[in-house]
Amino acid sequence: MTFSTFVISTDLALALARGVVGLVMAAHGAQKVLGVWGGPGLAGWTQGITRMGMRPPVFWAYVSAFAELAGGIAFALGFLVPLVAAALTIQMGVAIARAHWAKGFWNSKGGIEFPFTLGAIAAISGVADPGPYSLDRALGLPTFGAGAYAVVLVIGVVAYLIGSRRIAAEASKASTAA
Repeated sequence: MTFSTFVISTDLALALARGVVGLVMAAHGAQKVLGVWGGPGLAGWTQGITRMGMRPPVFWAYVSAFAELAGGIAFALGFLVPLVAAALTIQMGVAIARAHWAKGFWNSKGGIEFPFTLGAIAAISGVADPGPYSLDRALGLPTFGAGAYAVVLVIGVVAYLIGSRRIAAEASKASTAA
């Protein structure tokens, strides 16, 4: 006797995961941009970015907050998936590096567990076909694919390194002067 149950398609499963993660990212972005749900708003987020050592802080506050808000919405809808997925992967990588790494793995202690999971789903979606349950497909956009994901990822990593490099130079000057 064979036991079988209803199974949804892989395309639908990936679209559902992308939708949930996109909405979670957009909600975090709304906290940073709009100050809703106990979030800091742009002024508070800019202060947070300053404490994290990113330079120039206002630029990076806007980039990161709107990457989450607009990128999360686009990701949930399946719009420009490889490009948006790369931006969200970078955002979660920076969050891990700047705010979560030193706190270990578990989310209950502020660790990497949550941003790692969101970033992993973004990365998986970025290299996969957006599928029939996406605005990309509905609008007839070309499938940019893993190559576009990789290009945006590399550009983002370089931009992050440049944005965090100045603070290392400033710290070096400060320790030399002391």
